[in-house]
Amino acid sequence: MARRFERLAFVASPTEDARQAAATLMRRYDHVPPDEADVVVALGGDGLMLQTLHRFMHAGTPIYGMNRGTVGFLMNEFREDGLIERLESTKRSIIHPLMMEAEDIEGRRHQARALNEVYMLRQTHQTAKLRISVDGHVRLPELIADGVLAATPAGSTAYNLSVGGPILPLNARLLALTPISAFRPRRWRGALLPDYARIEIEVLDAEHRPVAAVADHTEFRRVSRVQTWLDHATNLTLLHDPGHSLDERILREQFG
Repeated sequence: MARRFERLAFVASPTEDARQAAATLMRRYDHVPPDEADVVVALGGDGLMLQTLHRFMHAGTPIYGMNRGTVGFLMNEFREDGLIERLESTKRSIIHPLMMEAEDIEGRRHQARALNEVYMLRQTHQTAKLRISVDGHVRLPELIADGVLAATPAGSTAYNLSVGGPILPLNARLLALTPISAFRPRRWRGALLPDYARIEIEVLDAEHRPVAAVADHTEFRRVSRVQTWLDHATNLTLLHDPGHSLDERILREQFG
């Protein structure tokens, strides 16, 4: 039977554990440069996984992570033995990134994609004042808060969960819109939006209450307006061992 993955590549975070793991695997298994691979094996933590997914976002190369970092929610267990057999038995999870378009107070426009979340956060001691629209309709005329966050299902267990947002099943066709330390209206806990929604957030008094916009690890400061939506045209493939798929991990997270 033909193998699904003939050409392996290894990438690692700069930590000693990750670099040693990569060196060991590269001695044991034939490998090619990442840009020529059928599958990329990422060794590190969730931060490295996000960096690797961003790096190969338009290549369509599946990513198989093994945890040599801290949390490793997106990763598989690290083992040296049986890597080829593990890869051949993996289950695929397909995720889509959020597209973010931000305009700063000088009128310059910026773009970035996020796999976990797009968020806006105050830059000074003063709270942010934000107006939220969905598909061209103003839904919240003024939110006074530290900020607001839009999360994908894959990212709903990250920053979104830490600020009190809901966990979304991976196959849910939803986005989570979650306030960060809301002051007014106090009772607004966020919204669940269809994944085709286009979210627009305007910064009220952007000159005196500056706000930054962040897509995963890409930040733009002193923004006046942000739009974000799910990029259905871009597919990213994560590989997980049987019984440890991303949707199974998200389901487990809901039960503690």
